[in-house]
Amino acid sequence: MDALTDLYETAYLNDIIIINKKMVDFLALSIMDEDGDCFVALNSYNLKTQREEVTVLAHDLGHCMTGAFYNRYSKLDNINQKEYRANKWAVHKLIPFEELQEAFSNGIIERWELAEYFEVTEDFIDTVIQVYQNEGLLAG
Repeated sequence: MDALTDLYETAYLNDIIIINKKMVDFLALSIMDEDGDCFVALNSYNLKTQREEVTVLAHDLGHCMTGAFYNRYSKLDNINQKEYRANKWAVHKLIPFEELQEAFSNGIIERWELAEYFEVTEDFIDTVIQVYQNEGLLAG
């Protein structure tokens, strides 16, 4: 199963509604309503590639799966914590550490090669490295 299909299945199995919504300032936006239902608005009109869609969707599903929500009045440190939790979930979902190690063992070490191999954006590879460094699994 490819990553995008897996993400949509994850959303379905966890009762997370994904809608396509044209937005000016966002590629995606996740919210939880007062009943605890989670929704992701995905701006597929502005997503240029499937890799970008995978990366953006995984991040916003990460907000839903971890309950990492904040509002515009939240303090910056709180926002950063919630964003990190969403990113960490996305990293573990898309690129488990064992699969990253396997890629390294096969000589896939350049940022662009890793992005191509895992079908994510190069920026997401930076996030992957940061998360696994923070967990002590990769040297800094």
